[in-house]
Amino acid sequence: MAKQSPENGRNTSAQVEAYDEEGSVATNVANNFTMVAVGDLIVTRALTKGHHPGLSDVLKILHSADVTFGNMETNIFDIRSFDGSPQAEHGGAYHVSLPELGPDLKAMGFNLVSYANNHTFEWGVEGMRETCRALDQNGIVYAGVGENLAQAGAARFVETPRGRVALVSFASTFTPMSRACDPAGEAPGRPGLNSLRLDKSIVVMPEMLENLRDTRDSLPNYRRRGGNSDQVSLSGVTFKAGEKTGYSYEPHPSDVANILRNLRQGKQFSDFCIATNHGHEPGNWSQEPADYERQFAHRLIDAGADSYIVHGPHQLRGIEIYKGRPIFYSLGNFIMDDLRTPVGADMFAAYGKDPRADTDAEVTLTEMATGYETAPGFSDPVFYESIVAVSRFEQNQLAELRLYPIELGHSKRFANRGVPQLAPTAQAKAILERLQKLSKPFGTRIVIENDIGIIRPG
Repeated sequence: MAKQSPENGRNTSAQVEAYDEEGSVATNVANNFTMVAVGDLIVTRALTKGHHPGLSDVLKILHSADVTFGNMETNIFDIRSFDGSPQAEHGGAYHVSLPELGPDLKAMGFNLVSYANNHTFEWGVEGMRETCRALDQNGIVYAGVGENLAQAGAARFVETPRGRVALVSFASTFTPMSRACDPAGEAPGRPGLNSLRLDKSIVVMPEMLENLRDTRDSLPNYRRRGGNSDQVSLSGVTFKAGEKTGYSYEPHPSDVANILRNLRQGKQFSDFCIATNHGHEPGNWSQEPADYERQFAHRLIDAGADSYIVHGPHQLRGIEIYKGRPIFYSLGNFIMDDLRTPVGADMFAAYGKDPRADTDAEVTLTEMATGYETAPGFSDPVFYESIVAVSRFEQNQLAELRLYPIELGHSKRFANRGVPQLAPTAQAKAILERLQKLSKPFGTRIVIENDIGIIRPG
């Protein structure tokens, strides 16, 4: 282990660089360093100025940490002066928020956010740039987007009294045209987000694979070629044999290598490094992470991440403690105040609505009730229940993880739902018991004390 000062747990000045037992750059925060992590911020207005009973109790938790993190799943600009337009591709909804959201996020306590997700480019590069300006103007550090891939993938840093914190952000769920790229020869780089591309295949029983092979071979103009006999490609979809029907994912090696490099550099330039992914896979319906996720999470921790935070499925998934570092496989929704306006014409069309007769709210409610294409809607109360996770570190190790259950007012009217408050006792117990069950496969033990879930490593 790295040599440490007993006073605060930080490395002594005599060391130029310190490494842990696995060869990664060691954590170097002062004792009692705390990180608050929440999930998706789907918010369209300044909540701290409104009447939202119970919100202040939640915000006290956010303000108590050295670093407070969330996934900003919206864009910030004033439509009256906006130079861009809604894009043909959207992530299921056109998320847009008023400029006053910038200072309000700061007032809530957020000093670090991810901005790589399936809604980042719904308003084009103009929307991305306006949002970045709003965050910069309010001193909120963000990562995951940029004018090219090098910028989008780079770690960004926030200074705290107990250590410098880095964030590396990426998305495995994103619209195809939002992916950033670097210059190549005379071709310039492309603005966008830091992507983790996944090759998706469908796992079927062996006899089903043979039926698919026969179907493929009988198609007109099919040319038999050599290849993998254990899989079948049909109309752009890859099927492979397995013991259980489902979905399987393989990350692109070049994207993985890029993320690991940026993570390594982020940790070299900081005392504490967070890796975060916005990924819906295998779908919002699933309470289990995609099949690639756990091994990938371990690689991130091995490379130096002090925490890996996933968001995207809009509901809770399990928690794992790996080598003394917390892995959150999904933190669900923190805010789902989705009073979005305006809504792009493509979204009206997707839900069979007419902008001359139907309102933006009616389109949004239809989307939330039915979902977009094959995705489920958000009528289930499970999408309105989540946690605020508070990780406390002592001697550069996770000492305690406290999980505060929150509820977002599923039963409230549309104009009032989606704002977090601490869950009452019965609901808090149900949320934490569900999280206990989801975390058990990872060997994680959660005890419930006074409506709070507590994980004590070791």
